[in-house]
Amino acid sequence: MTIRNLDKMFAPQSVAFVGASPTAGSIGRIVTQNLFAQPFRGPVWLVNPRHTLIEGHACYPSVGALPSPPDLAVIATPPETLPSLIGELGAIGTRAAVVITAGLTPQIKQAMLDAARPHLLRIQGPNCLGLALPALGLNASFSHIMPPVGDLALLSQSGAIVTSVLDWAASRKIGFSHVVSLGDMADADFGDLLDYFAGDLSSRAILLYMEHLTDARKFMSAARRASRTKPVIVIKAGRHAEGARAAQSHTGALAGSDAAYDTTFRRAGMLRVTELEDLFHAAEVLSRVPRLQGEHLAILTNGGGAGVLATDRLADLGGTLARLDEATLAKLNAALPPAWSHANPVDIIGDGGAERYVAAFEALCESPAVDALLVMNCPTALSSSTDIARALVDRRSELQRAGKRVPPLMTNWLGEPAAAQSRALFAQEKIATFETPAAAVEGFMQLVDYRRAQAQLLRTPRALPEELTPDAATAREIIARAQARGVGMLSEVDAKALLAAYGIPVVPTVVAGTPKDVEIAAETILKTAQACVVKILSDDITHKSDVGGVALALTSARMAGQAATAMLVRVQQSKPEARIAGFTVQAMVQRPRAHELIVGMTDDLTFGPLIVFGAGGTSVEVVRDTAMALPPLDLNLAADLVQRTRIHRLLLGYRDRPAADLAALQLTLVKVSALVVEHPEILELDINPLLADERGVIALDARIRVVLPGEKPRQRLAIRPYPATWMRRHDIQGVGPVQMRPMMPTDALLYSQFIGRLSPEDMRMRFFSARPKITDEMIARFTQIDYAREMAFVAIDETTGLLLGVARLMADPDYGKAEFAVIVASDLKGRGLGWRFMQLLIEYGRKEGLGVIFGEVLSENTTMLRMCAELGFIVESDPDDASVNHVTLTLKSKG
Repeated sequence: MTIRNLDKMFAPQSVAFVGASPTAGSIGRIVTQNLFAQPFRGPVWLVNPRHTLIEGHACYPSVGALPSPPDLAVIATPPETLPSLIGELGAIGTRAAVVITAGLTPQIKQAMLDAARPHLLRIQGPNCLGLALPALGLNASFSHIMPPVGDLALLSQSGAIVTSVLDWAASRKIGFSHVVSLGDMADADFGDLLDYFAGDLSSRAILLYMEHLTDARKFMSAARRASRTKPVIVIKAGRHAEGARAAQSHTGALAGSDAAYDTTFRRAGMLRVTELEDLFHAAEVLSRVPRLQGEHLAILTNGGGAGVLATDRLADLGGTLARLDEATLAKLNAALPPAWSHANPVDIIGDGGAERYVAAFEALCESPAVDALLVMNCPTALSSSTDIARALVDRRSELQRAGKRVPPLMTNWLGEPAAAQSRALFAQEKIATFETPAAAVEGFMQLVDYRRAQAQLLRTPRALPEELTPDAATAREIIARAQARGVGMLSEVDAKALLAAYGIPVVPTVVAGTPKDVEIAAETILKTAQACVVKILSDDITHKSDVGGVALALTSARMAGQAATAMLVRVQQSKPEARIAGFTVQAMVQRPRAHELIVGMTDDLTFGPLIVFGAGGTSVEVVRDTAMALPPLDLNLAADLVQRTRIHRLLLGYRDRPAADLAALQLTLVKVSALVVEHPEILELDINPLLADERGVIALDARIRVVLPGEKPRQRLAIRPYPATWMRRHDIQGVGPVQMRPMMPTDALLYSQFIGRLSPEDMRMRFFSARPKITDEMIARFTQIDYAREMAFVAIDETTGLLLGVARLMADPDYGKAEFAVIVASDLKGRGLGWRFMQLLIEYGRKEGLGVIFGEVLSENTTMLRMCAELGFIVESDPDDASVNHVTLTLKSKG
């Protein structure tokens, strides 16, 4: 990903429009008129060799004739002119271009990109509406409307959606910081723009309209960064098969499944909505309501019917009403007439005026059971809705100034035109307000969904109950053996052996060449089992039951032999071309109350491998109860995956059926994820059924397909996995054996303990403050590493298990340079640990192809400065602060 030169696109000082035209109704004329309709702070130049004057403005014959190189070029010329124009613009110093032109062939598009690359010229489009920067007074688009100034960044793949959104927003006086039509995303895409707007101070939320992605890993990395700084709200077109096909024909790109997009948005901490209007409702509530501490809503109303409507909608969406405690009920009883509802929703009766509203509001604010408060008002002739609104606003301000608790507040004033004044007042006070009870509740649930997404983004994973020690060598041997035979689909025996290599429980299986061999094998198995199962063994048969290739509940060796003979006849009749290698024989697992599940991996077109879980058995395609998750998985993510299916409720147990061993199931999902991550040769994986009950889980059957030479390889992982190859071991003076490895999210507790052991002086050296406020959220950020853009190494004492130090590299979005930081336990200075860390960071930076490693070191930190100098860093004093030194090391490029 890169944000290089995007500042020239989104904060230009000068603009040139190539393709200006006086022709009525043409894009060239509309864009020209839009460019001069606003007071842009810099020069705007027009380019067209056939005209000297357009709309009263001078027109230049070529970009070479312009007074100076424009920061931003807007282009609306025929497709064949684009490569030479982009090359010419780049040569004179332009570094950003908005290409409105549509109809580019793949060859022209590539030639345009090739012309831009030597100059690092960034391109928005082609086939886009253009760009609008309201705060700069720049409308470089052919939109019919200029959006007002605001603080929402709108990024849309569809120009038509942009104009529709602008129309909708204009009537509601909603403003924007940026409006960007991405078009075909030949260069700048969602990942680049999310990275840019994550650091943009003028936008408080990012709104996305998306049809497809071009680089899943880049998007995930940028989206997770952006979501940690501000709300990112997305509406994804093509949720159903018909819509996906329409989106594909619209954008000309293959799109991944909607379930894959959904799990990706959730993993990135984004909020997904389904309607355009919801984009703005979500932006309003997320930016105006403080983050929820819990999910219990209290409703205060003067109309029982309105309260019922809100409660029904809350139940529809799976929300939770706050259960009022006795102390709160007592306060409400003292303040309200006897006929009030005595429950939540708090109905204060239709004659309730400002005084009654304020009293009930205060009581609910003081209740620890209330995490958020929705105040509703139905107009009556007995009291003024506007006066009630003003009284609530004033009392809220008084409570906040006094430092008293005020839960996140939302309002719903019904009726027109009186409600309009109240809504305007709420908007002025930055209180989220909605026109209907349903919209207000939906706004609250968007807060809930966002809270859950953010909590998942920064959640510390649970430690595994056992260390994962897979037999990766055996797994590689099984895969290589199949590839050497030219067989993509592993046999059942090999598939189970591959699972067993990763500690996944399987049923032991014996291979038998003939029915007589089946009988011999069954005799041995039946000594310890009540029954056995015989299956056909063939590389040409994937679904054995479809061809009569499975025989169950065989209680004698003779029955097993006869079943094999009959099976051979059936299979040869239904699939005569299949090559039969023999049979497999295994004990029949007698767990009648176990649940049949499916666990697998599918290779999505956009996001690569996805772990699949759900209800299994022969009816899996009919039941269609599955959920997906991006690997790598931890126990928390595995638990989330299970909970998103309907069968999860059955797994919890019911009536006389005990709960399944969910811990064993979650661990199995983590092991499957590890298998998929560590072996990119695996194209498909399907464990069906995986039996689960109170005794644990066991895989009865498995299908695994691997890539063959010449076959299209699997997509890469959307999330860069843990780089296990960077583990090192050193003996440190006075400590002994120390393991240095990349940081894991599960290191959060170790990291917190390590920070607690540092001296104030060392804290100041690292954080430039002797007492920095280290919160749980900061610990989560420090330990949850996005290996696609940063790295942190930890040193662990192999004897005590204590964390002894941390070294970190934080790369810029271009992945060209990275800032380093190193901190070592206060009692281990001078033992060589810091030196080992620095060598490891330099080695990693070189391997990753980073160009520069740099850092800031306090002048008094002479040990670090001396080490940097010995390692070849250039040390320079900060010209503005003599207490700080800049250290820089240029690395060799990756070979």
